[in-house]
Amino acid sequence: MATSAPGGGRFGWAFFLGNLLGGLLTFFYFRFIDTATSVPPVGRGELVFFVIAFVAIAGTGHVIVDAQIRPLMQALARGGSPPPELRRRALAYPWIIAGVTATGWILAGLTWGVLWPLIAGTLTVRGALRAVFGIVGVGGTVVTALIFFAAEHQWRDVLPAFFPNGDVSAVRGVPRLPVRARLLVMFVLAGVVPLVLLGVLAATRAAAILQADPATADDLVRGMLALIVFLLVVGVVTAAGLALFVSRSVAGPLGRLRAAMAEVERGDLGVSAPVVGNDEIGGLAESFNRMVEGLRDRELVRETFGKYVSPEIRDEILGGRIPLDGQLREVTVLFADLRDFTPWVERSDPRQVVRDLNAYFTEMETAIRSHGGLVLQYIGDEIEAVFGAPIGDPKHAVHAVSTALEMRRRLVAWNAARGTAGDTPLRHGIGIHTGPVIAGNIGSAERLSYTLVGDAVNLASRLQSLTKELGCDILVSGDTRRHLDGEFALTPLPAVRVKGKSEEVEVFSLG
Repeated sequence: MATSAPGGGRFGWAFFLGNLLGGLLTFFYFRFIDTATSVPPVGRGELVFFVIAFVAIAGTGHVIVDAQIRPLMQALARGGSPPPELRRRALAYPWIIAGVTATGWILAGLTWGVLWPLIAGTLTVRGALRAVFGIVGVGGTVVTALIFFAAEHQWRDVLPAFFPNGDVSAVRGVPRLPVRARLLVMFVLAGVVPLVLLGVLAATRAAAILQADPATADDLVRGMLALIVFLLVVGVVTAAGLALFVSRSVAGPLGRLRAAMAEVERGDLGVSAPVVGNDEIGGLAESFNRMVEGLRDRELVRETFGKYVSPEIRDEILGGRIPLDGQLREVTVLFADLRDFTPWVERSDPRQVVRDLNAYFTEMETAIRSHGGLVLQYIGDEIEAVFGAPIGDPKHAVHAVSTALEMRRRLVAWNAARGTAGDTPLRHGIGIHTGPVIAGNIGSAERLSYTLVGDAVNLASRLQSLTKELGCDILVSGDTRRHLDGEFALTPLPAVRVKGKSEEVEVFSLG
């Protein structure tokens, strides 16, 4: 019976009251139920023996508990990740306290049921067995169970500090108390123990009545009836208290798990359920945390994917509503490329080049996304984008040309800011062409890329290159123009012959 343990003043009071209850229960048992086992006082020697025995048992328990728990408190004070051995000890904390308590009561039973009668010269086998049963079986059992549940309840506020990731199941060698066993313990304490006490009471009083005269027998019967009523009342109150205690040990973690599930339902994936034990409820909380972690990973993939495509396209692809195994589609392809890129790189700091490129790409991609386009890839200082895939868009050509105009406006504004900072303004050329392509996931078994394959891609790229020769920043092919219905100011240029095409290509400058 340890005299102290960490866990706060509340646990200290619970520990004290639990052992006090056990002492009162034992006194009541020997005073009113099994009176034949009581040993009459023998004076000062018994008092001295009682004090010495109590101090020895309580002091030993205190030393054992302190040796087991002090490293846990020191680890909490230091912070950080405790070593595996301390994690195991932290998980076993209620068992350590209950084990020390049970050992103390067993020693008490042997001390006052065997050792003291041996010293006093009153030892009998039957008397020793009855005394040990009363001390250990009645008082010790109830106190050990109460101390275990009290320690477990108080320790739940501390245990997550040893398991911040909730990986309680990874710790081996610690006993488990399943929910079914908890209910069984409650049944034994609330149902079996009172019945045992009633049985012993009936047996001892019946034996006393048989040996008593009629008047004394009458008093014994009335006294037994009063004790039965008292035991029934105490049994009901104890059963209600134990039921509340054990139900809280189950309902408390389940309530916190339910609250965490409600947070996830509202979209908060940063929540986690505290894992406060290694029973089924602790395993359920661990599984919940792993599920939430998986959802966070999935959300991270979703958000990361959203950096490559627009949110609408991302949701369509992840929802399985867009086939990516190859489709023949009519799309509009846009290529944009910075002018005089190599000389600019050669005279600039590499880190500044990367920052400027990222800023440029951010501006251009914002324009592309705002009109429903998809950036397929960045190739050095070049952008390849598509309109009309993977989600179909009947106005893909209109949106592509509108994007080119916005890219022009954004580049002007960005250059104005660069000029204020003393940086060199940049120029780019844009080529736009509409035509059939094969769109789908292409690559190896380990890595895929959503890609367009077809002559329309090559022609859009070559139109972008022609902007240097024709002295304009945006070139639109005749095929794209036929999808615009005169919505934009286009200036016709002489037809050009491009590599890979046997016929000349109509081109227009976008004003």
